[in-house]
Amino acid sequence: MSTTEGGVLSNITDWAVGLMETMGGPGAGLAIALENLFPPLPSEVILPLAGFTASQGKMNLVEALVWTTAGSVVGALLLYYIGVAFGRERIIAIAGKLPLVKVSDIEKTEAWFAKHGVKAVFFGRMIPIFRSLISIPAGVEKMKLPVFLLFTTLGSLIWNTIFVVAGYSLGENWEVVEEYADTYSKVILVGVLLAFAVFVGLRIRTAVKERRNRNDSDDSDAPANPTEPGPVDGGHEHGDHGSARYREVPYTGTGEQPPNHGGGVDGPESHGNGLYRSNQSG
Repeated sequence: MSTTEGGVLSNITDWAVGLMETMGGPGAGLAIALENLFPPLPSEVILPLAGFTASQGKMNLVEALVWTTAGSVVGALLLYYIGVAFGRERIIAIAGKLPLVKVSDIEKTEAWFAKHGVKAVFFGRMIPIFRSLISIPAGVEKMKLPVFLLFTTLGSLIWNTIFVVAGYSLGENWEVVEEYADTYSKVILVGVLLAFAVFVGLRIRTAVKERRNRNDSDDSDAPANPTEPGPVDGGHEHGDHGSARYREVPYTGTGEQPPNHGGGVDGPESHGNGLYRSNQSG
């Protein structure tokens, strides 16, 4: 731990201890409620401290558990209503403007939350980073309030009990809990960052592939340039007779006159001036 981190942790510890010594159980509840709203305040520090404070006789163990759980629920409830106020329409509007994010991603998340929302709220209360944030999508999706409160309370009670009892049992050595919890939090953070990197990589690859396919499609749809016939040397071009093109060629006067097959366009046609019209364009 760096000197800066140690200084911040020391300040949080002093603040939490002073709050609990002054207010007892309600002070522990207030500290945890604020931790929900401001994630930089780590529950992994505040909860063992509440247990340690209880071991010093400032409050009893049951009181510490009840008040910290109540504080967790109050903080989660405030975030739930923030989600309700923000609403689905704003989430979709923001998603439509974000790079690499599609509205379909929000729709898939909604479908997943509709199916697994209860489990997400329950287990989310025991995962660092997500402990607080999980309440917001529950509000956006307007999960039934009694269901939200029930599973938020159960998840918070389990998480709080682990840390409060550990702090109570370790007494002066409560900081050992924080060390293990810090390792757990870092593992979760690394997992989140890796998942995010994979998501961005896959989305960029998909975007590049779609752009390449679109360019190939545009090239295949472009009309071909027709080749115009050039001028015919040694003769004069005339207009079309039907669908055929003709040219006049001089009759040399030697040999037989080129035959005319039935007067149709298949053979040459005499103009009486020594010129014959041929249906073979040069």
